[in-house]
Order: sequence, then structure tokens, then C-alpha cells
Amino acid sequence: MKVPAPRRTGTRGQNKSENASLIRSYYRTLRAAWGPQHWWPAHTAFEVIVGIFLTQNTAWTNVELALENLRVANLLSIDAIRSVPLPELERMIRPSGYFRQKAQRLKAFVAFLDCQYAGSLESLFAQPTNSLREELLTLNGIGPETADSILLYAGNHPVFVVDAYTRRILERHEILPEKTGYEEIRALFERALTPAARKTKTEATEEAKSLWRSQNSYANFPGTVHTPSAMSTAPRTPLAQVYNDMHGLIVGVGKHYCKKSQPQCDGCPLQRFLPRSK
Repeated sequence: MKVPAPRRTGTRGQNKSENASLIRSYYRTLRAAWGPQHWWPAHTAFEVIVGIFLTQNTAWTNVELALENLRVANLLSIDAIRSVPLPELERMIRPSGYFRQKAQRLKAFVAFLDCQYAGSLESLFAQPTNSLREELLTLNGIGPETADSILLYAGNHPVFVVDAYTRRILERHEILPEKTGYEEIRALFERALTPAARKTKTEATEEAKSLWRSQNSYANFPGTVHTPSAMSTAPRTPLAQVYNDMHGLIVGVGKHYCKKSQPQCDGCPLQRFLPRSK
């Protein structure tokens, strides 16, 4: 059943503490319903970074085609991207769209890595989060969402990734306007989700039981769950894991329920949180 977006009541979005509590409730509800989404689907940190550049302005299905081309051609490494001729790289990633622009950005990233960190991702990600984020934001083609995706998914830095789905859900649930600045939204989610990473042993056990029960009842969820990969199952800090899970869960809501033009609220675990219409 297609349900129109609720009318704004003006009763939310004014109390930061209440908003943070609501976001935590969303996280617990979605994780109990759908479980880990296994982001990012990749074998290496550099493959994650390549995928992040390729997914700009396109669907993940197109990115998968481009990644497979690179994989078959043995081009999913720093050394390979450095040495491959630009026209050949463009041809390999053509399915992802904007292939000339993206090829240049991949080359520029490797050149930056060579110049500043001797071609070492380990050295790159050993830098403090805030200073590294600022450094990434100076590079061509890297905005806040791309920088934070690189930090979180490739570098295990605890930063929350804000995307269009996040904005849409916040707007429709009357938490923040869709045009709210990126940093304000990121700050809200980081403030809200930090306590979720601090679980007692009893809380973790109970969450695991709830997760098992709910996943069985949501077995037909048409979500964005990826096949577990080396990167999606790699050890990470509890806080980075929470941010990882929440971003993937939000994508599931946005793609399958909170759609841009015709939201389909029936069946969405977050439906009960919608503000009442006048």
C-alpha cells in the first residue's frame, strides 16, 4: 500500500536530546529487524575506495559491473591504477557512468597517496580522523559523503555517513528539514549512536536473541544486504560498527520503503515512529 508522506506538525526537531533518543530507537529497531547489511562488499580496503568513487551518481548494480571489469583485468590495486593508461581505465569503469571524471579522480587519489603517504593506505589511515578528513576534502571529487565513506568503510574511522536517504527519512519523520547542513546531520547521528556502542554483556546477549527472532520474521525483506566479504566482516571498533550498520540499514529503508516520490510505509519497521498527521 502506498502511503503519502505525513503532513508536518511542527512538534519535533526542536529538542536535541529527544532527537538523539529517537535516532537510537531507529537503530535498535532496524538492526533487530534486518541485522547486519555487510557493508562494504569488498576484498581489500583499496577496493572499497574504488567502489566509493565509482558509486557517485549511479546505482550499485552499475558499480558491480565496473568492479568486475577491473577485477578480471587485475586492476584493483594501487600499483595497477597508478600504471594503467587513463583511456584503458576509462574503458574498464564505463558501466559506472561519468567514467572519464571518475577515472581522473581515481588517478588523482593514487597520486595523492604516493605523494603524501608513500603509496601506503596503512600510513594514510593511521592519521587522526579530523585532520585526515580535512585532507581528503581538499582532493578533487571528494565531498563530505565520499570522505566519510572512505574513513568509515576503508579506514575503520568512527564517522557517520550522511546520504540522501538519511535526509529524506529525517524530513518525513519531522526531525530535521531535508536541506539541513551535512555537518549538523552527522553531528546528530554521532551524538545519538555513540551510546549504542557501549553495551554490557547482558545487553549484547539480549540484542543477539532479539536479532535472531526478528530476522526469522523478516526473512523476505527485499533489502540491500550484501554477501559477507573480507571487508564487511573485518574487525572494527564498536562505534565504527554501529555507524556502519546504521548507514546500511538507512539505505534499506530509503530504497524499499521511504522512496522519493511515493513512500510505501506499510511494512517498514520505522512506520510506528512517523508523526501523526493533523
